[in-house]
Formats: sequence, C-alpha cells, structure tokens
Amino acid sequence: MSVEITLPDGAKKTFNEPITGTEIAASLGEPLARHALAVKVNGRPQDLTCLIQQDASIEFINRDSDAGLELLRHDAAHVMAEAVKELYPNTQVTIGPAIVDGFYYDFARDEPFTPEDLEKIDRRMREIVDRDEPIVREVWDRDRAIQFFREAGEEYKAEIIEDINAGEPITVYRQGEFLDLCRGPHLASTGCLGKAFKLTKVAGAYWRGDSRNPMLQRIYGTAWSTPKQLRAYLRRLEEAERRDHRKLAKLMDLFHFQEEAPGAVFWHPRGWTLFRTLVNYMRNKQDAAGYVEINTPDLMDRILWEKSGHWETFGEQMFTTETDIDRTLAIKPMNCPGCVQVYKNDLRSYRDLPLRLSEFGKVHRFEPSGALHGLMRVRAFTQDDAHIFCTQEQITEESKRVCDLVLNIYRDFGFDDIRIKYADRPETRVGSDKVWDAAEAALKEAVGETGLQYTLNPGEGAFYGPKLEFVLRDAIGRDWQCGTLQVDLNLPDRLDARYVGEDGAKHTPVMLHRALFGSLERFIGILIEHYAGALPFWLAPLQVMVATIVSDADTYAQELAGALRDAGVRAEADLRNEKISYKVREHSVQKTPVIAVVGRREVEQRNTAIRFLGDKRQRVFDFEEAVSHFGAAANVPDRRIN
Repeated sequence: MSVEITLPDGAKKTFNEPITGTEIAASLGEPLARHALAVKVNGRPQDLTCLIQQDASIEFINRDSDAGLELLRHDAAHVMAEAVKELYPNTQVTIGPAIVDGFYYDFARDEPFTPEDLEKIDRRMREIVDRDEPIVREVWDRDRAIQFFREAGEEYKAEIIEDINAGEPITVYRQGEFLDLCRGPHLASTGCLGKAFKLTKVAGAYWRGDSRNPMLQRIYGTAWSTPKQLRAYLRRLEEAERRDHRKLAKLMDLFHFQEEAPGAVFWHPRGWTLFRTLVNYMRNKQDAAGYVEINTPDLMDRILWEKSGHWETFGEQMFTTETDIDRTLAIKPMNCPGCVQVYKNDLRSYRDLPLRLSEFGKVHRFEPSGALHGLMRVRAFTQDDAHIFCTQEQITEESKRVCDLVLNIYRDFGFDDIRIKYADRPETRVGSDKVWDAAEAALKEAVGETGLQYTLNPGEGAFYGPKLEFVLRDAIGRDWQCGTLQVDLNLPDRLDARYVGEDGAKHTPVMLHRALFGSLERFIGILIEHYAGALPFWLAPLQVMVATIVSDADTYAQELAGALRDAGVRAEADLRNEKISYKVREHSVQKTPVIAVVGRREVEQRNTAIRFLGDKRQRVFDFEEAVSHFGAAANVPDRRIN
C-alpha cells in the first residue's frame, strides 16, 4: 500500500509502504534527520518512530523550534524521573510537564531532597543520556495499566489512569527499565536529549494543586537545545537573582512581609511613596483621557457575586465572612460588579456613553501558600481598574484609545518591547456562544483597526469575555503580562445594566474591562527588577540625599534639602556623624539616584558636589542651579538626569 506524503513546502513524496517519520527525514537529507525530534501528521504531533499508514501532510519538529524545545524539556522531566527511581527506588513519581524555560517533576518521598541529591540526580541523568536508551511507545489496556502501577507502588499514577475515561487509549513510554504514563510524543532515544540541562531547585507542591491533598516535592530544571543557550539562561538566572525585588526592597527599605498577614504587603514610608507616585501618575493620565474615578465597597453580599458569575467560577479564591443576620459577605476579588452598581445608580442615556469609570480597588484572592512570591504573587493587591460602558458601535474607537494609552504609559516607564496576545473563550465561561461570537469579533476588529501585531493565546480569555494581554519584556529578556483589555457582553446583562437608546428603548451596554498596570504591587516588583533598583529619577521614592562632610555644613544641608522639597523634589538630609565615604556607599546601596555632598567649601561657595548613582564622575552645581535642575526633573516621566 503506497503512502503519499505532502511536505510543508507543498512538495509530495510517494512511498511504497507505510513509513515512519525517521525514515522520511532520512530520505530528505542528513541535516534534517539529525535535527528532527518529532513529526506533525495532519497537524497532530507524534513520535518519529510511529508508522504513517495513510496519505498525510507532515511537518517536522526540530530542535531549534519552540515546539522542539518544549519536547526536549518534557523528555528531560522523564529522564529526571528515571534517574530518581534508579537512585531512590521507593520514591513515587506523579506528574512532570515542560514549563516556560524548563521542566519539573513532582515526587512523593518521605525524606526531603537535598542539594547533594540534586547533584546525584543530575549526574545520573547524564549517564542515562549516554546510554542512549530507545524510547518506545506502548498502548496498554486501562485495567492492566492501573494494576501494573498499583503493584509497582505508584499509587499516584494509578489514580491518574482511573480518572481517564474508559475507552481512551492508555499510552506508556518505556526507556530502559523505566516506564511512565504519557500521551507523548517523545524523542526517539534518551541520547537525543543532549546534555544542555541543569537541575535548579526543590520546592513543595500539593498533589493536583489542592491544599487538602498530600504535599509532594517538586524538582525544577531547565533544558535547552544547545550548551550555549543553557549558559546564556544560567547567566540570566544569576542576573535575575541580583535583581530580586525582595532583596532590593530590603536594602531600599520599601516593604516587608510577615507570617501574621500572609500574602499582604507592609509598606514602609519610601515604598508607599513609590506606590503613591504610580497612583498619582495614573490619575493624571486617566483624567486627561476622560475617566472619572469611583470607589466601591470591599465587602459585598454573596448574592451579587452569584448574579455576576464570580461565585461559580471564582468562588474557591474568594474570602468570605458570615454575619449575625444570616448573610454571607465576600471580600471582592474583582472590582467589576461594584462598578456596575455605580453605573446602575442613575438612568443612563446613549448620550452619556461612553462612560469611563476608573477605580484603584483593593482586591483579595486566596493564593496557595506555595505560590506566594514577594510582590509578584500576593493575596491582597490594588488594581488600576477601569470599566468603559459604551455602545457596540463605540467598541472599536474605545479599544483603540485604550491601546494607545497603555502603550504610551509603558514607554514612560521605560518598556519599549511590548507584545500583545489575543485570548479567546475559555472552557469555563458564562454566556451563550452567540454572545461570545459577537464579543470576539468586536475585539478582533478593534485590534485590527489599531494596526498592532498580536499572537493568539487560545482559551485564556476571562470567563465573561475575550481579552487582549499586554506583555512587557524587561531588561534581561523576561516577559511579564500586565495590562488587559476585555470586551464583555455578559456581565452588564447579568447585572441588569441598561441605557436608553435613540429609539427610546432600553438596551444593554457593552462593558470594556481595562487594567494598565494590572496589579500595582506586581508592577512595582517588575519595575524594581527591570531597573535593578536604580529607578528613574522621577520614580525614585527618595530622589536626592544631601549628605554632610562636617557638622558645620548641617544648616546649609537642611536649607538645600528644604529648597529642593519646595521645588517638588523628594529630598532628605543626612547629618549623621559618619565619614562621607560611608554615607555615599550606604545611599548608593539604597539606590538613591543623587547624592548632594556639602562641606565647608560648599557652604562658603553656596554650591554642592553632585554624585549620580552608577557614575564615578562628580559635578558641581550652585545652590539655585541644583534646585532648578532637579525640580524640573522630579516629576517628568521617562526623563533621566546625568
């Protein structure tokens, strides 16, 4: 039986009998055969060793592609699991996927893994790669698979198989003596993995992410196509460690966390100054863009959350309290239902639209303890939310305005590399497919009108509507999803929001959900790491420290600091009886952008020696020049002084 294979360029090749991807790659040349890891057959990935028995269109998955990198990382997880089972046979293996930049595997083991264990596992993985064990796909009967894993002491694997629908094929991959449940595809052998991998850390993780389940040990690793890529990534990790916002915040005295309030920030004066600077900046931007600011209650009745759909889709992440009058109140995890109540409190006409309501709303969401991470993942945070009520005809123009605003704002903060993702309907959602069709079409038309490029993020929309995600790339190449724009045709209807149209009838408005920073706490964490703590002058919580060399200069230092404050500069005076070298070093470590040094000579000449953070040079400003220069720079976004 001949098989006709259509290649990505449209060329066709005919083979006299069923053929594997490996054989097709070999027929097309040695370079392809060397780099191919798997093959897509009619769009579905499968192992190179699987037979193609019918005419098909194929595309090879190569080492250098994103799909190839994901496959390498998936196999690295399996090789790690094999290594763990060889070294620690009583350990149970559970789940081990590829993730961004790497992979992990969760293990059930009484004894904790140590750094020395990770070194042993890493070495054994390299031995397994050297063995070049064939990786063989096998299809098993469901009951046989359950029995096999249960008898092998792998209760977690047996539980996974029990949850698979009866009749679905159970695929098991064998490499050496190790067998693992997996859909695949996989590499042809362990040798194909190469050695551009490294185990990085151990963390705790609940089985299936549920805190009611046993705690497992998660070993993380990273894997890349080439050793060069691995070295570059490890350098980025070192740089990320240097920029860790939690460490820098301690040096800069910005905030702290403590056990009595898990996932909530204790802001110190300088950190809160930074927070307020962001709020004031955004207020000015929103005022100029035609927004009006509101504020809504933190506690609202469960009934409202049920009507909005949040209770059903988001209930497990909501904090609730019972009152003495038999009511359940929830601390808001989102601001939108409260905003709709403000909209509904007045009779609205089409002439009132678009109505742009903004809110700096504090929200609370339950995040598992193991997921909390400084400002990046908290349980209590502030969103720079806005909800735009408009007609369907106004969606495109309002969406364009939001896109222009968010890109302008990100540039003010020094982010020029911005990617946009379009996320469509998720599996769990409210509303009919007809309503979703309309919402998705409207958002696609709007982003199309902007001329902005975007990629698809399938199934990642909000439960009430599709969204655009604005992703920032920071100074060391990491991506952060911050702003969002969502088109919502569901919530306004569920919460009975209406306006009177030109025809005199009541209509349901469209609701555009919009956040630009997203979480202010998280955005501050991103800023700290992007700038390695050396924030632009206009953002720095302390902009100028006036430091004295001798006590005779104290009065002059206070006069200069006072004049700077009067000019709008956040300035303080350091009058301590310490050497100037000590003061300069301390304030440099704290990332103060400008240190103004004054001694007897500066008092006599009414000037100051200026030291800029990161610059060994020193410049002399006279009193009035310093006040004028720094006063002008203090509140101007995206302006660095030097």
